[in-house]
Amino acid sequence: MRRAIRALPLLAAVLIPAGAPAASAPSRPAIGGCPVFPSTNAWNERVDGLPVARNSATLIHSIGLSSHFHADFGSGLWDGGPIGIPFTVVSGNQKRVPIRFGYASESDRGPYPVPPHAPIEGGRNATGDRHVLIVDRTSCKLYELFDAHPLDAGRSWRAGSGATWDLNSNRLRHRSWTSADAAGLPILPGLARYDEVTQGAILHALRFTAPRTRTSFIWPARHQAGDSASPSLPPMGLRVRLKKRVSLKGLPRQARVVAIAMKRYGLMLADNGSAWYVSGAPDPRWDNDQLHALDRLTGSDFEVVTVRRPRPA
Repeated sequence: MRRAIRALPLLAAVLIPAGAPAASAPSRPAIGGCPVFPSTNAWNERVDGLPVARNSATLIHSIGLSSHFHADFGSGLWDGGPIGIPFTVVSGNQKRVPIRFGYASESDRGPYPVPPHAPIEGGRNATGDRHVLIVDRTSCKLYELFDAHPLDAGRSWRAGSGATWDLNSNRLRHRSWTSADAAGLPILPGLARYDEVTQGAILHALRFTAPRTRTSFIWPARHQAGDSASPSLPPMGLRVRLKKRVSLKGLPRQARVVAIAMKRYGLMLADNGSAWYVSGAPDPRWDNDQLHALDRLTGSDFEVVTVRRPRPA
């Protein structure tokens, strides 16, 4: 979802239907042979054993108590573009191109290894966030762009902001710096991916949006894009989970895998947007009808958890 950036100084098995082929044991999140951050990373840590926050009810109400969950990803096209946030895996031989940033002081300088025809969120003609995500499988580096536009047939690009990440490290961005996301977080580790469903489990938190956020952030977020300091509003980085008591009976397999992940690893607030919109990568193998089965969930089915920031080593 589009969001404002501050101006300068600015498993536990999954039930498989009878007759379905057995899946191999799910592994830690990985893409292109690279880990999607260490197992100790906040995105990869379970929250099903954490205490409920004292102000959980207030924060859930402000996000949308009766608003319905929406899987903001799937198969096919919506408004001419793929449904979800795509990513591309390249090798270390991919040519690096210069990037001109609108928020250069909070962006990691280029060049970035962006192919000329890298997929853009919403498609080439999109007017939304236009995220571009690139994984260099040779160096295990992640490159993310917000509001990305190719110039001169992709020989260079312009973008609102950009960030680079070492997929083997838990290092955060500078405090108060944005990324390609409003919370200053990486986007890729919060995406639901179809290949995870084939393994039988999503082993990380999922990225979600809320209509209004507070002018503050909590670990591991590094940036805010709120419009009020009201404590009733959620800060960027907020962690919520699907309540244990919520029945998953009747959910088809794809929806069930997503729901189990929301109980175990929860959701992390990363951007301003529609209430309870959860991000994923587009894939022709998603069954949109199965994903829509999650629409029965509402804000009342979630709770905020208290996450303790780890002590510095």
